[in-house]
Amino acid sequence: MSASQSAHGRPMARRGLLVGTAATALTLGTVSFADAATGDDAPDRTRTVRGTLPTGSPDYVYLPVEVPRGVREIVVSYTYEKTPVPAGTQGNALDIGIFDERGTELGGRGFRGWSGGARSSFFIRADEATPGYIAGPVRAGTWNIALGPYTVAPEGLPYEVTITLRFGPTGSTPEPVYPPERAKGRGRAWYRGDCHLHSVHSDGKRTPAEIAAAARAAGLDFINSSEHNTYSAHSAWDGLWGDDLLVLTGEEVTTRNGHVIALGTDPGTFVDWRYRARDNRFGHYAKAVRRAGGLVVPAHPHATCIGCHWKFGFGEADAVEVWNGAYTPEDEIALAEWDNSLVAAVRTSKPWVAAMGNSDAHREPDKVGLPQTVVLADELSREAITAGIRAGHSYIAESSAVTLSFGASGGRGLHAGIGERLRVDGDDTPVTVRLEVTGAPGCTAHFVTDQGTLFTATLPGAGTGVVEWRTTPVYAAYVRAEVRHPATVPGLPGALAALTNPVFLEG
Repeated sequence: MSASQSAHGRPMARRGLLVGTAATALTLGTVSFADAATGDDAPDRTRTVRGTLPTGSPDYVYLPVEVPRGVREIVVSYTYEKTPVPAGTQGNALDIGIFDERGTELGGRGFRGWSGGARSSFFIRADEATPGYIAGPVRAGTWNIALGPYTVAPEGLPYEVTITLRFGPTGSTPEPVYPPERAKGRGRAWYRGDCHLHSVHSDGKRTPAEIAAAARAAGLDFINSSEHNTYSAHSAWDGLWGDDLLVLTGEEVTTRNGHVIALGTDPGTFVDWRYRARDNRFGHYAKAVRRAGGLVVPAHPHATCIGCHWKFGFGEADAVEVWNGAYTPEDEIALAEWDNSLVAAVRTSKPWVAAMGNSDAHREPDKVGLPQTVVLADELSREAITAGIRAGHSYIAESSAVTLSFGASGGRGLHAGIGERLRVDGDDTPVTVRLEVTGAPGCTAHFVTDQGTLFTATLPGAGTGVVEWRTTPVYAAYVRAEVRHPATVPGLPGALAALTNPVFLEG
């Protein structure tokens, strides 16, 4: 790997390469602006670095940049060759971000932005920054451009990075305006939300204003800002929340071994992503999410995209996303694995992990609110919504047209709802399970237990009806409901229209 001459013809020294800890990071030679004139009237200065990353490159490659005093703006652009490769071979993909003079330490304070592969350039200055990046002063010291070779072709990944420094008065950084933690709501009620959404602050195409409008159109009461590896959107919702819409802040922590939603964290919280399962770091950052008031929710755990399949286990999860966007076989696998975890929880008397669903909407035609998690909460607030999700007092629906009521009763007038436990006098005590459905025409209702699906009923033509089934705790340790569309592929189940968390039965 080598550096080219600068844009002004000055040769740049070839420097040694420093390999980071656990062979997961590498540091290139430093880009110096030591000869740059400073002052308000100093001309822009540009340096360009070229090189080639080989196959087997570390996950992150850092390009240090010595920033002198007097810089008001740093501008970075990059390109790389997308070499043609044979079918079945991974081509080149290179992500980018930046850390300031406070360093690249894991979980440190130096993070200033990340755009992955969504942008070819960005800028940072005191008063403004490219979406995905954090506005603030460009202080003197060693900054680090972070390159992430997501995939590398067999011939290597040739790249070019251009850094421009602009001098002059730095200006002031506006105080961020964050969403309030509470909306008016309807008191104790069922609230609908979509907690996995992407805007122009990562790889989405919608603005926050467009997302807020789409959320209201989908009948949602709350949303969660979940950009890939950045918190820059936390302050982008000013004027978009209201009595009818609660905006939570979070992040989709996008590691090389799976993605996890940090849901409802304190505004301005940064959750690092630069580790793999083998590094034994995930537990530390899961605890950091909870300290910031958030939930840890593995996203699309069986997605087939590179780096998307969840490999950290579910011991630190507060909930798991079993339905992501339009229903697919990947969701069916995630649902089956989650159901297996319920069986294990019953067998070992350990805590269970609730299911949730989100749209992961990025752009048209992705539908915000397909699916949505419907949560029973005391009020429309961050604390109440996250408590309801964690407790499993929720169900998932494909749209606001679908509503469910589900529970079990038995013994001396006892009743338990979604996510609760029904304790009756004995294992053979009769229990009645009842499901009310509206808005699911052409669908069937299924009662699923630790033994599998034990009862199925066809809903009336309008998709509105009541289904009841009698069982006992010895026969069914838990019962959950699925509402499904007709099957379109012989031998495979129909797509979900709705899904509940379980009711546990104990004798």
